[in-house]
Amino acid sequence: MADAQIILTDSRHHGVVALASGEKYPWAQSALEESGFQRGEAGVYRLPDSESTATRATVAGLIRCAERRNTTVSLSSRQFIGDMADHIARLLPGNWEAQVEVYSHPLWQEDLVPWLWDSGELGRAVRAARLPYAATLTNADTGTALLLAERPGHRRGYLVGAFAPMPLEEGYGDPHAPRSIVLPPSPGLAARAISDRYLPAYEHAVHARSTDAVAEALARLRSERNIWTAMVASGRYSDATPLGFDVLGTSTEEFLDNSWRDFLTVLDHAPALLDRCRPATTPWPEDATALARLAGALADAEAVHEELAAGVPFTRGERNTRTWPPIETWLIHGEVFLRQARTCAPRVRNGLTAPALPRALPSAAPAPRR
Repeated sequence: MADAQIILTDSRHHGVVALASGEKYPWAQSALEESGFQRGEAGVYRLPDSESTATRATVAGLIRCAERRNTTVSLSSRQFIGDMADHIARLLPGNWEAQVEVYSHPLWQEDLVPWLWDSGELGRAVRAARLPYAATLTNADTGTALLLAERPGHRRGYLVGAFAPMPLEEGYGDPHAPRSIVLPPSPGLAARAISDRYLPAYEHAVHARSTDAVAEALARLRSERNIWTAMVASGRYSDATPLGFDVLGTSTEEFLDNSWRDFLTVLDHAPALLDRCRPATTPWPEDATALARLAGALADAEAVHEELAAGVPFTRGERNTRTWPPIETWLIHGEVFLRQARTCAPRVRNGLTAPALPRALPSAAPAPRR
């Protein structure tokens, strides 16, 4: 691939559109500006005059100017990706917004890798192929963010995948990540594939990822509590060294601080899962009481979290008194929550989401994870 490249494509709304690419992309930008193209949002260049004769003359002049600047010019066989993204966004259910992104320098593309939550072709393409541009599709109500890209190595078709949802910090390598899908070049068919196939799989993956995150946090909390309880009961460290009174107090403070940090994972992931739980439709309708207690504990913990974030001064005793009861409630009823959350997980069948069917499990809560 040339060090500097100009990609020309056609836009229904903007006429001829140009994008600069390559490690020496400033050469391409200079050629575009010298030839009369104007830079717009996201680094997309457009011709101000869409009259056909003037356009042909400008493009011819661009080719000559590009040659002087060691820049190649190529014509894309596809419509401008911004048009495709805008059309899909209008057809998707909900409030979606489209935005073009230009990765002129190859290194810019690498910035996508940590945040792309994908286990399929799009994830591989971002890491191994050259994508000089793409588009994002963002649901303004839910925050769901998708990446739409032309399928490398094919003259037609697109790929769509997702960015890591909140509160995930990064998505690369996550085994829960959904698989990107191939979209046809028709905006209507592409929007239907996203709404009928991809988004249900995405929601299923988010639910599974959040449920496992809560389960792992609760397992850590139980382990830390058991270690601390055993140490306090014995009055000794695990290596049998006696504990002094001052050391015991310090150890207790560290235990409570670590427990709160672990519980923040529960605070991040559990509320949305709780909202989805419907114990009356499961074999354990009596779980509703425990779920109500868990919801109350989350509300109490969220209030503490907001006060701490706002800098409200707490004494050590006040903080411990406020943070430990919600954690204790979740340690008591956490397994009830997990069986309800797993029961209400959306299931993907033939590319479509179906309500989860309750499984017949023993009436007793399953044993805690170790």
